[in-house]
Amino acid sequence: MSLPPGFIDELRDRTSIAQVVGRKLSWDARKSNPGKGDYWSPCPFHAEKTASFHVDDQKGFFYCFGCHAKGNVYSFIQETENVNFMEAVEILAREAGMPMPAQDPRAQEKADQRTVLVDIMERAVQFYRLQLRTNAASAARDYLEKRGLPETTLEQFQIGYADNNRNGLFQHLTGKGVSSDDIVEAGLAIKPDDGGNPFDRFRNRIMFPIRDARGRCTAFGGRAMDANQPAKYLNSPETPLFDKGRSLYNHQPAREAAGKVQSLIVAEGYMDVIALSQAGFKHAVAPLGTAITADQLQLMWRITPEPIIALDGDKAGLRAAMRLIDIALPLLEAGKSLRFCILPEGQDPDDLIKASGAKAMTALLDTAQPMVKLLWQRETEGHVFDSPERRAALDASLRTALNSIQDRSIKTHYGQIIKDYRFELFTQKRPQQAWGNKNWRNKAPEKATEGLKSSLLAQSVQGDVLLREAVILLAAILHPKAALANETALEKCHINTHDFKEIQNALLANLHEDLSDDNAPDDLAKKMADQLGYNPVDRLTELKAVRSHPYLRIDADMTQVRRTLDEELTKHAAILGARREMQEAEEELSGMADESTTWRIQQATEARNKATRTDYGNEDSSGDNSENLSQGLQKMLDDQIWVKKKP
Repeated sequence: MSLPPGFIDELRDRTSIAQVVGRKLSWDARKSNPGKGDYWSPCPFHAEKTASFHVDDQKGFFYCFGCHAKGNVYSFIQETENVNFMEAVEILAREAGMPMPAQDPRAQEKADQRTVLVDIMERAVQFYRLQLRTNAASAARDYLEKRGLPETTLEQFQIGYADNNRNGLFQHLTGKGVSSDDIVEAGLAIKPDDGGNPFDRFRNRIMFPIRDARGRCTAFGGRAMDANQPAKYLNSPETPLFDKGRSLYNHQPAREAAGKVQSLIVAEGYMDVIALSQAGFKHAVAPLGTAITADQLQLMWRITPEPIIALDGDKAGLRAAMRLIDIALPLLEAGKSLRFCILPEGQDPDDLIKASGAKAMTALLDTAQPMVKLLWQRETEGHVFDSPERRAALDASLRTALNSIQDRSIKTHYGQIIKDYRFELFTQKRPQQAWGNKNWRNKAPEKATEGLKSSLLAQSVQGDVLLREAVILLAAILHPKAALANETALEKCHINTHDFKEIQNALLANLHEDLSDDNAPDDLAKKMADQLGYNPVDRLTELKAVRSHPYLRIDADMTQVRRTLDEELTKHAAILGARREMQEAEEELSGMADESTTWRIQQATEARNKATRTDYGNEDSSGDNSENLSQGLQKMLDDQIWVKKKP
């Protein structure tokens, strides 16, 4: 079977040889550097124990320093699965989601024609480069000099000039024996509908060669020198060589540079990429005059797992970012995402670098936002949610966006973060407590509502709830496997204490990290501390009763820990439910108490008493056991009812 030209190249660009090979063997973690696309393992083609088999994911080849086996992704499939070349192509196409093309008897002829077209494009590059040195290009040279492009940059990007002659390039190429039909097919000339002689597509424009992942010139972008020209930037049309939605400007050089810095910057246009490259950011690419496509995203992810989208700080740039979210969400996978760097309003990378230097650009890139934050901004910015209907509309919009995510794990984590954002939006914000003060319990209480100030019940159960929250969170941190078994309950657990809520969020955010080794609790606590700015274990164990809990030791029986954590989560929910019931009943005491109110208080007290049977320790400051506490609460209620009834 013959394949159409370009199919093999496109399939190779879409396929990660590291992923294909990684399904057959295990990488040596000490020698491998995934961020640079550098992988090592024992060779699958001969018996050995050392990691002499090398895969370069950026360049797409493998080589064994022991048996000297080498090849690309196709030859690896052929060797390991004992198939021929076409069968290997079918296997990879199926995995990449590319349908196998129908049999094409003229495939070789078309491949030969592509070679001819590539040669024509390279001839055009040299022609335009020479034209930039002529007298007719003086205005173009002045413009490039004003933009700060020295000769070295012009040479690096092979920037040229198309003069205003109607058929200057066409005559040059035909004079070298090139067919006029081939010039038209390459997208360099336009053939009139009336059958007249073809004329040059690009005239009076600065020319930027566009090259594919293999470095071959496949198209041009032309920047108009006359403000009256119809389009400021003009790209080559779709040709057998060029598919605009599957191409990136500066693809090959950026891919090589990205492997060294483990990052990729996606700017808006040619001049942005060139300005970034001059400032040392050689790992920059740009789409070609249109919004980023799904195919271009896949090309970016082949270069790095988390490209940074650097967009101009104007309305058009923000709109482009918001549109990209909808394209990217269904394509997200573990380890594949986007971050967004929105430049100051009215500036592009060139403006920013000239005004503030490369350090300012680095600072912005370092603070690039995750896509979930931009999604939340898109759905909430400029809106007022002062009614149930508006809040419901927000929920519906967010639900639609989240439902487009195909990966279940990513969808869950997005939902959790959105839930936190929503909580912050609709809940009155309270100031955070200062950390590092060992006497935090003696600090003045936060300002509360008049109802809360007058509630004896709320004051009485506050310490008990605080203690139980600390027990739940500390148990989960010290025993991550038990926490994973109770993850759903931990997500639903309502934490009242503000800084404990922060610890809960950090716990859930880091719970799915690699917790397979013996140091998992220490690793989890350290990651949480890095995120919080303080050690959560130290914070939680300031309560002596928590420190002395029998099931919070690192060597505690795991079955008991899981059972204890599950029970504490259940009790915590019961206590809060009883508390709400008693508060509602207490409010009714502002009028004449009746039998139903008294009954509700008694039932809520009994429910709370039943839920609080665990004795966490003997610390005097934590004080009463559950029975005495419940009796005290009932006495206060009885006294309060009597006062209300007294004439």
